[in-house]
Amino acid sequence: MKWHGAGNDFVIIDSRSTDAVVTEDLAKALGDRNRGIGFDQLAEIRSSGIADINLDFWNADGSRAGACGNATRCVARYMMDVTGKRALTIRTSHGVLEARLDGDQVSVNMGRPQTAWDEVPLSENVDTAHLPLDGDPAAVGMGNPHCVFFVDDAEAVDVAAIGAHIEHDQLFPEATNVEFAQVRARDEIRMRVWERGTGITLACGSGACATVVAAHQRGLTDRHVKMELDGGWLTLDWREDGVWMTGPTAFVFEGQLMPAFLEGI
Repeated sequence: MKWHGAGNDFVIIDSRSTDAVVTEDLAKALGDRNRGIGFDQLAEIRSSGIADINLDFWNADGSRAGACGNATRCVARYMMDVTGKRALTIRTSHGVLEARLDGDQVSVNMGRPQTAWDEVPLSENVDTAHLPLDGDPAAVGMGNPHCVFFVDDAEAVDVAAIGAHIEHDQLFPEATNVEFAQVRARDEIRMRVWERGTGITLACGSGACATVVAAHQRGLTDRHVKMELDGGWLTLDWREDGVWMTGPTAFVFEGQLMPAFLEGI
């Protein structure tokens, strides 16, 4: 299936009735926007004995992704439509996440942020609230690493150039997502993002969560924030049990991969 959440687009494969099918090569082939389908991330649904479902994530370059908030919301909406449930538990590498239907939108608890240097992770013990990099960014882990820059004008940032450079900085042994956040008010942020293994995307759920955590820790915002991304709006609420993210989901199409395509991988 193809879904998107605030323009953050995904291929979703339902493998609950079989073994996992996604490989690095298949993810790369499907992620090719010219010869495959194209996506920001791929999510594979598998059966779980611990939660309602298990989710595995892949980037467009074939690498594994530790977390993907908007894909989690899209999968949750799909499963709610299939099962009739209004709440689900979803097991990821970041732990078991809760999702629920909130009007016509979907909310997911992305879990507690990771702010210790070795949890993000970073390659050395430095202050995660003020990294020793030009621009004074902050680092936050949300099941995957994030580097958050606070800027005066998000529209003026060269996201591609800076994002590609910071993604592979030696301070991030697992590479990093890179966010550029303009604080408009105590309850509003404009954010643009470069995702590791993919590039510029219209939205990033885990990046939105990391940005709210970094902004509040610096005293720039409250814990409840509405955020404008290139593809739309998300609502973030950092609570005691984790960072809750709420936003829209959209089902685009479903299809079947042809044998000739699969044989060429």
